[in-house]
Amino acid sequence: MTRKEVVNGFYAQYDEAGRLESDKQGEVEYIVTMNYIHRYLKPGMRVAEIGAGTGRYSVALAKEGFDVTAVEYTRCNYEQLVANAKGIDNIRCFQGDAVHLGEISDDSVDVTLLLGPMYHLYDEEEQLAALREAQRITKPGGTILIAYLSIYAIMYTNYLKNNFAYGFEENFTEDCGFKHFPEQLFTGFTMEEFEKLVGKTTMTIEKSVAVDGMLELAQHRADFGLEGEHFQKFLKYHLHFCEQRELLGLSSHILMICKNTK
Repeated sequence: MTRKEVVNGFYAQYDEAGRLESDKQGEVEYIVTMNYIHRYLKPGMRVAEIGAGTGRYSVALAKEGFDVTAVEYTRCNYEQLVANAKGIDNIRCFQGDAVHLGEISDDSVDVTLLLGPMYHLYDEEEQLAALREAQRITKPGGTILIAYLSIYAIMYTNYLKNNFAYGFEENFTEDCGFKHFPEQLFTGFTMEEFEKLVGKTTMTIEKSVAVDGMLELAQHRADFGLEGEHFQKFLKYHLHFCEQRELLGLSSHILMICKNTK
């Protein structure tokens, strides 16, 4: 199957709109990501979100007054994005692919968000194409925020149910090399692998953030609870420590923040 068939098929039956609101992991992912986005935004800046989904970030940023360009790959999410952006004059929505952003001009945005495409790009040529397109549209000295998935978190979250042998075969070669292919749907990276990939561009890596920590794994426990004051204290704790390198690999989502040095 092609990437287009795999990704469109999945999101046609998945509630992406509710993902960041339905549980604590999604809630923390959204709060932490927005926290870091705002550290690099100033009034009057232009933002592009590539892989905008249904517009959770793009629409919120547009409502704050930023000029936003939102690009989404899948048809179903794009239709919801357009509906969610209806009536907001300072957001433009396109259906497009991260590997070719022909609708966005060179050096035209201050901050670029690449928050989903790297989950679904399976060969290095396309991965680098997406990174370089993000660079192309971002002004020199601008900021590019890139989300990717930890291969370790994928294994611990999904394959400790008497299915680890299947998960290993799906994601690794026998000598523990990493696999990337469309039927995998969500592809993960080690930090070293992803840093080497970004190192093949001219971006400068500034920092990496453990966006949601181990919450995706932890919230499946029968005794999991994180409400009220406990949730607020967890957010304070997590935002303080989420850049610690020893915590990054087990976070389901990792956010890499780069300076666009051309």
